[in-house]
Amino acid sequence: MTTTPNPVPRPFGRVLCAMVTPFTASASRELDLKAARRLAAHLVDSGCDGLVLNGTTGESPTTTDEEKTALVRAVAEEVGGRASVVAGVGSASTAHTVALARAAEQAGADGLLVVTPYYSRPPQDDVEAHFRTVADATGLPVMLYDIPGRTGTRIEVETMLRLAEHERIVAVKDCAYDLLGSTKVMGRTSLAYYSGCEELNLPLYAVGGAGCVSTVANVAPGAVRGVLDAYDAGAPGEAARLNQLALPLVELMMASGRPGAVTAKGLLGYPVRAPLRAGGAQELRRLRAALSSLTRAPTGPA
Repeated sequence: MTTTPNPVPRPFGRVLCAMVTPFTASASRELDLKAARRLAAHLVDSGCDGLVLNGTTGESPTTTDEEKTALVRAVAEEVGGRASVVAGVGSASTAHTVALARAAEQAGADGLLVVTPYYSRPPQDDVEAHFRTVADATGLPVMLYDIPGRTGTRIEVETMLRLAEHERIVAVKDCAYDLLGSTKVMGRTSLAYYSGCEELNLPLYAVGGAGCVSTVANVAPGAVRGVLDAYDAGAPGEAARLNQLALPLVELMMASGRPGAVTAKGLLGYPVRAPLRAGGAQELRRLRAALSSLTRAPTGPA
């Protein structure tokens, strides 16, 4: 049977890694740009189409504006032209977000990840105005970040439909856990939906998603990509099998009560910044065992 790849637009590629931010092991946990360059090159060489920096997994609440910009510049210099570099610029303040967006553009970013303003929980009209203001501030394409579990505010379906009319708002990182709502928006707009929830990578892709922004890709980029590769090859059963193989690692990294940044960094050997703390030895053993089992698993047809 002849098949064609998923025809939806992919402005930033298909498999994006929500890259961790490497810090040194010193007491001050300084930004390690050399390690960031090495990790970025490795992830792209291993099949990632793009890297999302300064997001949740990148520990953005604990990095300074200067560190965020320096990270974008270093990674863009390392992999620019080979992969999309999407800079997280979200904050609770519209003016601050605009400043971060402009700095990211000057540092070489290819796109912006903009989260809903948090804590103040603005109404939908204010949410829409915030995103439009940021999108108007640079010439870069924007990926909206819908993660109400962290921000306290959903980007409602009707708001998404209106925002889709903006020429530079082109994508969504979807962490809303609302497959029905996401499907409605995909059916009525050209927004590219990227799963931000590992367990929904394949389901969202199957109903028209563009791909994923994956924390697990920090440590298993081939496995994350392999699921979508199989689906695009016209083998949904194989995609489901590969997805099942990845679930033990996904669950340990994302559903253990510890942020994915901590578990990804534990596997990669990088420290985290307070208030996050490294996991215990037993947790790390389980993570390593799950990763080892996944990487040893056969990837061909069952």
